[in-house]
Amino acid sequence: MKILVSESLSKQGVEILEKAGFTVHIKTKLSKEELIREIGQYDGVIVRSATKVTADLIAAAERLKVIGRAGSGLDNVDTQAATRRGIVVMNTPGGNTVTTAEHTMAMICAMTRQIPQATASMKARKWEKDRFMGVELYNKTLGIVGIGQIGGYLAKLAQGMSMNVIAYDPYLAEERATKMGVEMVELAELFRRADIISLHTPLTAETRSLINAAAIQQMKPGVMIVNCARGGIVNEADLFQALKSKRVAAAAFDVFEDEPVSPDHPLLTLENFICSPHIGAATGEAQENVAIGIAEQIVDYFTKGRCADVGSPDDRGAQRPVDPHPRECRELCECPGDCQGAGDRGQRGEEQRCRGFCERDQGPGGRREKASPPGRDPPQSQGPPHHRD
Repeated sequence: MKILVSESLSKQGVEILEKAGFTVHIKTKLSKEELIREIGQYDGVIVRSATKVTADLIAAAERLKVIGRAGSGLDNVDTQAATRRGIVVMNTPGGNTVTTAEHTMAMICAMTRQIPQATASMKARKWEKDRFMGVELYNKTLGIVGIGQIGGYLAKLAQGMSMNVIAYDPYLAEERATKMGVEMVELAELFRRADIISLHTPLTAETRSLINAAAIQQMKPGVMIVNCARGGIVNEADLFQALKSKRVAAAAFDVFEDEPVSPDHPLLTLENFICSPHIGAATGEAQENVAIGIAEQIVDYFTKGRCADVGSPDDRGAQRPVDPHPRECRELCECPGDCQGAGDRGQRGEEQRCRGFCERDQGPGGRREKASPPGRDPPQSQGPPHHRD
């Protein structure tokens, strides 16, 4: 089997593939045209967030059987085109949970205490002690939109700093929320009550521009907004106006709708906006986790016919309320009826989550038990769901 790695991947993942007898070619920074020319000779491809696995690329992939995403989100993969070709799409939700939640909390702290601005001031040889008045997190209300793995771990960190945590997530079981010490509320109520709002949903038709001018008008004056999830969830033009008018006191982004972000982006001109270049999952520990996870899944698929963390598109086009966890999981995961969320669909497993795909985490580091469902032959590919990042 020949596997193409199109972006940097931890050496531990490459070693797992090679020890299984696979031929691994690491070819990073290929242009779209170069990738289309290369892809036809490979049985599997491993990508991260930069490679766009488009319908054109999939059409040229004559031998391709598996697309592996070393990370959680699949918005850079045309899953519908993959499904039509019978290509399995895998990812590694959970491998970067701790890292991304910690980055989110770091952004919250930096935003509320104006640390980047103070650093820039000092590097400009100034000592503006009275300029940077901060805000305590103690007893403030953090509103989390989408309380899956990352949102759930962020809740734990926030509670450790004596914050009150409320959350909106229509697919989290009430019993699970109670155990987490999180108050579940409707989205409009979260907007009204939260001092800081942190977004942790995939980018879907329903979540695109979820935070827009109308939503901001429902929020507290002086609210702060954090997006370390996906660019496009926040309408950046509307946020720019709200930050300029101070209706939103501050915002912190790790992700943008278009990346790399333009140096002329209006948000970058604002003093009350801080950002980082999509590095929420950029720690050695997380990159090792996702590399090992995706390599093990690909080896299992080719050698044992076993799939874990398989994603597939929802092609029904049905309208529904904003859903931080798209519905394909509920029928395509390896443990049907065992997902946390969707009312009381799932009650077992402290670390069980529905996050676009079903997984059994042994802990927030994301290493999973891979168990084939009893009484079912291992799937060779996933077709369209029949019907829940």
